[in-house]
Amino acid sequence: MGMDLGAEGAFADAGNLALDADGTRAFAAIESKIEFLLGSGQRPVSLGGDHSITYPILRAFARSYPQLTIIHFDAHPDLYDEFEGSRVSHACPFARIMEEKLAARLLQLGIRTMNGHQREQAEKFGVEVVDMRALPAYDRVNDPGPIYISFDMDVLDPAFAPGVSHWEPGGMSVREAIAHLHAIEGEIVGADLVEFNPVRDPSGMTTTVAAKILKEILGKMIRVKALFKKYEDGRATPG
Repeated sequence: MGMDLGAEGAFADAGNLALDADGTRAFAAIESKIEFLLGSGQRPVSLGGDHSITYPILRAFARSYPQLTIIHFDAHPDLYDEFEGSRVSHACPFARIMEEKLAARLLQLGIRTMNGHQREQAEKFGVEVVDMRALPAYDRVNDPGPIYISFDMDVLDPAFAPGVSHWEPGGMSVREAIAHLHAIEGEIVGADLVEFNPVRDPSGMTTTVAAKILKEILGKMIRVKALFKKYEDGRATPG
């Protein structure tokens, strides 16, 4: 997109968050840190970790952005009411998020594994599911915002990103994913990039792809923020 991420002040590193082995305390630490960053006027981009981290992140975001739209890239809808005895596992975050009304809209792109229970959950919570057969879906991501992006690396076909825990063939190419990120029009106030598993990435290919996706998300956030600033200053008009 032509954005210079190396420019001074383009973004800042908030550091690593040391997490307790106890899940409850770890979630509390995540929520507290995100709330602090939001309170400081920042737009946090979090690097996982598995997808369970999105739930405490969104608990913090909901207090600042009650009308949030989530654009969720994933092979799986992660809508289980509970999975292997846990209601806060990597397979459940969006059930908790929608159950607690932490977002006004949840749009899921790239889904290609969905059982009956998760279909029922999607209908119950009014989730907009766009599976792989229905892509591209550029017209579905034109929400004015505020927008939160949750990007699970397994939305990509394992041919492009094998370093994930759950291989699901038939996924997006890197170019398809980037095209959908670029099509987002509203203000992006935060994001997460999750489910990269370095143990399954001996070649380092997925590391490179994850870095590329991160760069595109950051570039899009910076560009859209600059456009909104122009609108606020009266130096540009929408469209």
